[in-house]
Amino acid sequence: MSRIIEEVPASAGFYMPGEHQPQSEVWMSWPLRSNNWRYSGKFAQHAFVEVAITIAQATPVVMLVEQSQYANARAQLPAHIKVIEMSYNDSWMRDIGATYVVNQGGERRGISWQFNAWGGLVDGLYFPWDLDDAVAEKMLNITGDASYKAPFVLEGGAIHTDGDGTLYTTKECLLHPSRNPDLSQQQIEENLKSYLGIEKIIWLDKGLYNDETNGHVDNIMHVIKPGEVALTCCDDPSDPQYAISQAAYKQLSNERDAKGRALKIYKLPMPGPLYMSEEEAAGIDQTEGMQREAGERLAASYANFLISNGLVVFPLLDEANDELAKNVLIEAFPEHKVVGVTAREILLGGGNIHCITQQVPSV
Repeated sequence: MSRIIEEVPASAGFYMPGEHQPQSEVWMSWPLRSNNWRYSGKFAQHAFVEVAITIAQATPVVMLVEQSQYANARAQLPAHIKVIEMSYNDSWMRDIGATYVVNQGGERRGISWQFNAWGGLVDGLYFPWDLDDAVAEKMLNITGDASYKAPFVLEGGAIHTDGDGTLYTTKECLLHPSRNPDLSQQQIEENLKSYLGIEKIIWLDKGLYNDETNGHVDNIMHVIKPGEVALTCCDDPSDPQYAISQAAYKQLSNERDAKGRALKIYKLPMPGPLYMSEEEAAGIDQTEGMQREAGERLAASYANFLISNGLVVFPLLDEANDELAKNVLIEAFPEHKVVGVTAREILLGGGNIHCITQQVPSV
């Protein structure tokens, strides 16, 4: 069992590194939930395999798998991808996995946030979520890192950091009554600074339109490196995303990060808009929490990519815009290899490549 530390990370000089910094592993978990992934994940599993194989070009990948699917996953994944049996409720590793912090002395520790399935009994997507809530601690046992048990609800997709003192998030998510209703914005800021070694927090008002996570920041923008971000933009004034993106662009244009830098903003096109088809909806078991219906607007975004050791893995979502998005990412990451992976099946589950991955920083 990993050693639980009572002090807060920042008091011992620990901070969350940026995603652009070196990583030792990327963790994922196998999709199989029948009310989220069509035909119990059969199509999504192929997409997860492609994502895992692509990431493994640069970084070792660990795939968590439920006992009932272990043989299937092991058969579909190449031998160099590690498969570990573990129980969980769904496959969003960004939100259920540990968030790692490091210090200048080369030490690494991990944080287990409280997880409530994006809203608990207020507007959570499923119940129970106890298996998901236990994943981070199990992950830290396996990576051998001491752990912190945070006393508040947070998902990894709700935050982006630059590794240099700045954190980005949305008021829509972190101030939502389904997360930490007893905490003020100032108290939430204090917690983020204490646990992630943050100096400044930049609050966008909203995340992507119709994002069922209550507007996770990782689905509307991404931190490229300190002082540089990529933002989902929309050119259609009649689209509900237009006002959200315009407001976010205006705010980021007027911000300074923790070190006083003005931000360089790369504009990512918006896919679609994309909608769930009747055929896709027909393959999903309908339940009360998650609504998976034909004609539903999908929260599609090219910002939902992963940076890992000189590689950028981004979702291919819309033939009309995929190449435009790739060109923006090539400009933003001139020294990286930029690879697109067909990701509609991941999108149908409510997120994308950043949401299904969690990196472990190198020390």
